[in-house]
Amino acid sequence: MLPPVPPSKGASARPASEAGRRSLFPDATDAEWSDWRWHQRHAVRNLAQLEKYVLLTPDERAGVQETSELFRIGISPYYLSLIDRDHPFCPIRMQSIPVRAEARIRPGELADPLGEDKTRPEEAIVHKYPDRVLFLALDTCSVYCRHCTRRRITKGGEAELTKEQMRRGLEYIRRHPEVRDVLISGGDPFLLSEERLEELLAPLHEIPHVEMVRIGTRVPVCLPMRVTDSLARLLRRYAPVYVVTHFNHPKEVTPEAREACERLVDHGVPVENQAVLMRQLNSEARIIQELSHALLRIRVRPYYLHQMDVAQGCEHLRTPISKGVEILQQLRGYTTGLAVPHLAVDLPGGGGKVTLQPDYVLERGEHETVFRNYKGERYAYPEPEQTDCSCPYDAVWQSRRWG
Repeated sequence: MLPPVPPSKGASARPASEAGRRSLFPDATDAEWSDWRWHQRHAVRNLAQLEKYVLLTPDERAGVQETSELFRIGISPYYLSLIDRDHPFCPIRMQSIPVRAEARIRPGELADPLGEDKTRPEEAIVHKYPDRVLFLALDTCSVYCRHCTRRRITKGGEAELTKEQMRRGLEYIRRHPEVRDVLISGGDPFLLSEERLEELLAPLHEIPHVEMVRIGTRVPVCLPMRVTDSLARLLRRYAPVYVVTHFNHPKEVTPEAREACERLVDHGVPVENQAVLMRQLNSEARIIQELSHALLRIRVRPYYLHQMDVAQGCEHLRTPISKGVEILQQLRGYTTGLAVPHLAVDLPGGGGKVTLQPDYVLERGEHETVFRNYKGERYAYPEPEQTDCSCPYDAVWQSRRWG
């Protein structure tokens, strides 16, 4: 059984970034610190800048040097302020500062681990699943995560979409009535100006067969001051819009992050979280439980726990598949089901997502199926005598809906 997770101090707690801000950025005014554009302008982007703020280990220093031609470094002052400068295994530090292992490409690692480029009919569009598309809006992030699966794009060089590329992406969606779900990602779409974001949302909203829009973003985690009332109102205007964010450790669920997420929810914008399982960062059930509880307290649903993709340079962060299943087994029954995310593996090369869970079935028979529960106890579920599962009314229902 997992130990109980202590509750957070809530929204009234002192900003988590305050001590780091005073130490690292003492000249920043309150107005500057609350301005997301100031954070973008003052992001740490090279070794010389980083060494002003953090005493790097030899492994980190070599990592910054040896990966400089492979993938960007960029850390917002806010996210940098959360780093434990005394501990190299600080989860903020591990996600934002490269180590030497990142410069090595291991067998099986792929530049395009999800096979997106072969299903990319337009510069802006990835169409891998039948009823949904990925809309790649830009190549820029507030923090360049060391576990990034799309580093072939976010390493730079593709930049924000041109108006022509955006037009062609929107036109592709118009021509494909099977597309009911659009995920806007990149890069981080919340780094677009509201005017540019609306240039995407407004025409998508007008396409009759597009039923929903999702926006993938780490802004609530790494740059929460970007989530303004104006941005939240914009998203609400084009509902249903879902925000899918990316907290990986409870240390990231700060009062500032809470304010950002609750601002979205208060404006009617649902927020869900997709975490990535990373070795020695969050690869213990207790940490995932604490993260899930912290997210639920700020009204963010823990949705996916992702097995690390086989992106180049990320092998040192990957966990065995069995570790994720073990974590779910330790969570199930010991916390609410809402706090147990789906464990997802995005199959290398473009196979799509599959989900895993512990196997609770012990025996399958004609008359009963025998399970073990979360405590390992045996329970029999009697199978019904009638097994016809057709739905006679469905033809009537479909004729009324589509006739």
